[in-house]
Amino acid sequence: MTSASPTDGRSARWDEHRLARRRELVESTVRAIREHGAAVGMDEVAAAAGTSKTVVYRHFTDRAGLYAAVADRVDGTIIRGITRAADGPDGEPLPPREVVRAVIAAYLHLVEDDPEVYRFIVNAPLLLPGERPDGDVAAGMTGRIAEHVAGIVAGVERATPVDADTATLWGVALVGMVRAAADAWLAGGPDGGGRSADALADDLTTLAWDGLRPRG
Repeated sequence: MTSASPTDGRSARWDEHRLARRRELVESTVRAIREHGAAVGMDEVAAAAGTSKTVVYRHFTDRAGLYAAVADRVDGTIIRGITRAADGPDGEPLPPREVVRAVIAAYLHLVEDDPEVYRFIVNAPLLLPGERPDGDVAAGMTGRIAEHVAGIVAGVERATPVDADTATLWGVALVGMVRAAADAWLAGGPDGGGRSADALADDLTTLAWDGLRPRG
């Protein structure tokens, strides 16, 4: 049996330090976004972190790397919120309709509570034209959340179980609908056009659960 060399130990400690420093820089970026808005610049990000742009780039390579790290942090927050909400307040399984409502509300509450961070993710003003990917810049985040929602949908107890393909389709459709509604809602002004996250969640749940069937 061979023991790790001192060099291996130093390398592991350096890796841990580097990862910790990246997390600190991501949190500093989120603070800068909240203070300066979604259009925050790299100078403001560096100032919030108490360092230079050179150090930020050393950890993330470029603006796209920093944006991706912040997006990972935000979608992790959304996924944790969705998971907690879908589990119910006492850990008991919620009725299927209430699971849908909880998932929608958890997403919308992040938008309501952290609008500038949300704008930073879905609009990516930090990225210059040559740095932006083709298509939807926030597709990765939306896809990861949709995949998680699909797992929740598949796990809901119902008389007729949902197969994996159907659950995936429903997850994508549900998250796409909520994101589109959230974007329009946020564009209505700082107060979401006068509606709360809970009010919008109720309306979207009705749409998702009952569809466009006329009420008789």
